[in-house]
Amino acid sequence: MNPTIVILFIVGYFGLLMLISHFTSKGANNDSFFIGGHKSPWYLVAFGMIGASLSGVTFISVPGWVEVSQFSYMQMVLGYFVGYTVIALVLMPLYYRLNLTSIYTYLEDRFGVYSYKTGAAFFLLSRTIGAAFRLFLVAQVLQYLVFSQWEVPFFVTVAITILLIWLYTFKGGIKTIVWTDSLQTLFMLIAVGVSIYFISSELGLGFPELISEVKNSDYSQVFFFDDWNDRKHFIKQFFSGMFLAIVMTGLDQDMMQKNLSCENIKDGQKNMFSFSIVLIVVNFVFLVLGALLFIYAKKTGMEIPVKTDNLFPAIATNLNTVAGVFFILGLVAAAYSSADSALTALTTSVCVDFLDVKNKEESLSIKLRKKVHVIVSFVLFVVILLFDLVNDESVISSLFKAAGYTYGPLLGLYAFGLILKRKVKDKLVPIICIVSPIICYTLNVFSVELFNGYKFGFEILILNGALTFLGLLLISFSDKK
Repeated sequence: MNPTIVILFIVGYFGLLMLISHFTSKGANNDSFFIGGHKSPWYLVAFGMIGASLSGVTFISVPGWVEVSQFSYMQMVLGYFVGYTVIALVLMPLYYRLNLTSIYTYLEDRFGVYSYKTGAAFFLLSRTIGAAFRLFLVAQVLQYLVFSQWEVPFFVTVAITILLIWLYTFKGGIKTIVWTDSLQTLFMLIAVGVSIYFISSELGLGFPELISEVKNSDYSQVFFFDDWNDRKHFIKQFFSGMFLAIVMTGLDQDMMQKNLSCENIKDGQKNMFSFSIVLIVVNFVFLVLGALLFIYAKKTGMEIPVKTDNLFPAIATNLNTVAGVFFILGLVAAAYSSADSALTALTTSVCVDFLDVKNKEESLSIKLRKKVHVIVSFVLFVVILLFDLVNDESVISSLFKAAGYTYGPLLGLYAFGLILKRKVKDKLVPIICIVSPIICYTLNVFSVELFNGYKFGFEILILNGALTFLGLLLISFSDKK
């Protein structure tokens, strides 16, 4: 499709985001930037979190993943629901009771300053990698569809992508993002619906025929119980999904920062439960779209791209102009709904966890926060370019693999803190949290030889958390006096 048309719609879209930012950032200070002054409507947070949770990774990679994984991803999604329940009933009451801005300050109260800094550092690493994956995806597609035709270098595309986020978040922070994320979720869901409609029309399928076609295809199998060594086995995926939800939402400053911006714990829990139910339906729709894409490619004789992440953009932008425009807007909305909050959360963590801005004079803390916002943006720029050099597989698979190694220590720390009453030798905690992922990586590399053909999937996260828990137990002691 015409690159100029694409750019005009993107400019108009960001003009709308900037308008929202203008109104929501009036009178903004650090409190509104970090937690929205505890005035965010729970239903708005819940709707916006759908887009933030799905992101451009789901928008592109889940449909592209269907060819090799079928609908097995739904096994993880069902696990997500259990994980979100744990968050709502266990973690959120803790965070609200302690009145936290950064959720990692809990670790300081529970274990000590070394544990606190270690937890915050692992979040920074985890979210930087995750945000880079997501932004890399949207930058890659924009490069493929638009900027490559104008011979614009990829690093310029990345710089523009990050600059646009910075422009509408640098002042209002969470107070702005609660509103922009809701708009972006809406655009993303409309884009998926429009794409399904036009592809179905091209294939001459009404709604009943669409359901029948997908159901009878090679892609629709949801549950896998046969081969324990298979990465798609139900037990592996269900429990991986459960723990991924806990760590990537409940132990993640980015996602919990939105929840903590609600007025009280009841509103926060209503947000979490409603969000988790809707997310099941939305993910299923994305898988239906994925099956439909491959069915369309086979029936029309279209060559499937080597990187299946590119199948959705290739089809959507060649159907017609309307489908192409909605695809671009949906992609941008999906990517930015997670990336903008990630940038804000990273800024919050650096400011609160490492620079202690809450105990500094207001004018100085605001200046520090703005400087950090710029620095974090630059770091994301560099990481995206590095990822471009090494990535050779589906982005969603890469994202979950990285999460298994970087979120595992956080899982172990919080599990130990909540389950046991024992203290730990605080200075040794960083060593435990570094050694555990290294052991997991080694076991993963040699798993076939060591465990009779067993291949680790995303359950490597559970092993990582368990090893961290065990390591903490070894350096623990009773606090009874």
